[in-house]
Amino acid sequence: MSGNARALPQAHDYRAAIPQINDHLSTNRRRQRRRPESRHAPGDRRPLPRSAGRAGPVEDAPHLAHTPGSAGGTLAPQAKPWLDASPDLEAQALVEHLLGADPALAPGHALRTFQRRVRQWRAQHGPAREVHFPQVREPGQAMQLDWTHADELGVTVAGAAFGHWLCHTVLPYSNWQWAVPCHSESLLSLRVGFQAAATALGGVPVQLQTDQSSTATHTLDRTSKKRGFNAGYLALCAHYEVEPTTIHVACPNENGDIESANGHLKRRLKNHLILRGSRDFASEAAYAEFVGQVCTGANLLRQAKVAEERPRLRPLPATRFPEAEELTVRVSSYSTIRAKGCAYSVPSNYVGYLVQVRLTEAELSVHYAQAEIARYPRRPGREARIDYRHIIASLVRKPGAFQRCLYREQLFPALVFRQAYDRLVLLEPKRADARYVQILALAADTGEAVVAEALSALLREALDPTVERIRARLGTVTEPTILAAFAPELASYDQLSGPQEVSA
Repeated sequence: MSGNARALPQAHDYRAAIPQINDHLSTNRRRQRRRPESRHAPGDRRPLPRSAGRAGPVEDAPHLAHTPGSAGGTLAPQAKPWLDASPDLEAQALVEHLLGADPALAPGHALRTFQRRVRQWRAQHGPAREVHFPQVREPGQAMQLDWTHADELGVTVAGAAFGHWLCHTVLPYSNWQWAVPCHSESLLSLRVGFQAAATALGGVPVQLQTDQSSTATHTLDRTSKKRGFNAGYLALCAHYEVEPTTIHVACPNENGDIESANGHLKRRLKNHLILRGSRDFASEAAYAEFVGQVCTGANLLRQAKVAEERPRLRPLPATRFPEAEELTVRVSSYSTIRAKGCAYSVPSNYVGYLVQVRLTEAELSVHYAQAEIARYPRRPGREARIDYRHIIASLVRKPGAFQRCLYREQLFPALVFRQAYDRLVLLEPKRADARYVQILALAADTGEAVVAEALSALLREALDPTVERIRARLGTVTEPTILAAFAPELASYDQLSGPQEVSA
């Protein structure tokens, strides 16, 4: 149905108006053939009067999209002041506001038409829009680096959901790319990602370009918006003799190659996961190998331009830049250390001592006198990592501290331990903490897995998960049998030492 026919009121019979519609359309066509300069764009055709097909004339209500006499003849006077003051105002929001202020306005079927009018007004009377200028790409000149969320890929490791990022690098000239899975957007993951890309490429470009994230830069002065490079990032660039560069704040188009490549990479990975037939991997290393294989396959399609870049790349240094960060911290009276804003427990006998912490993108290890005393996998966030075995001796002596312990939730090593504690609270609230601490002590002495299995069995059988029942499940420890002292017969020694007959 044409725009003119659509302008008829819905409540009336259109059949009665068909002759008038046909006459109106044919007259318009004859007019336009005679006067081509008077033709309007399809969206500019004015609707038939509301009186068409009616018994008598009906006064038209003011229309937002077609108001005679308004500037340009296309926009209602009520709309223009808003667009003059706020050119970015959305047409639909403006329509809703105007109708709310003046219900007499008749939107009719004109929302799309009004949106088109607003778009035309912006083109003719709106402010100048920002222009992006294409840049000349030089081979071997730059590498762009960025991170992108990859949770949408639905990857699992050993059956567990693997939330991760991809540290992604691209050469703008050839679109050669490399990616490494990581746990966060950090300087440590940047070290791993950049060095993996440089090794796969066989060289480094003149410049390494990133955005203004805190991974590479920091605010120089709180009173200004100027940012400078972090010392750790500058050390990495100096080791590879690359020039660090950044884009301007809030200008992602300056990193357009990598921003666009992020989406292409994830679509490519998604397709290869489908072809693989499974999104589960045995380990994080196996998944990283898969990502590398996908990038290698993509780079085969860019060999011609990559060949132009390789002669202009700088050689790799003789050694890799350390991908671990080392800290020296003191163990607090809580038997914990703090590293990168997170608390980690260590054995309580090191309270007050200085220990060495080695941080990588994936894990943290604690050392004293060259010996490792604790190790934890690193995860995003600031959640404390507490091993109950480190503090259980003190907790047994002070069970009352469990109730309001800051790290209490970390003292449930598995869900079944939490379920057992909740059951103990229901049975005897005042003694629940002490009883649960005894269960933890038993797990530290005999093994967490066997105690967890015993707890599961007791809960399934609706029995109280007390430490006595757990010990019974594990088997009663018998006292060692005391053997009688051995009393040899001395005469037997005489027989052994007697004269021996030697046969000739």
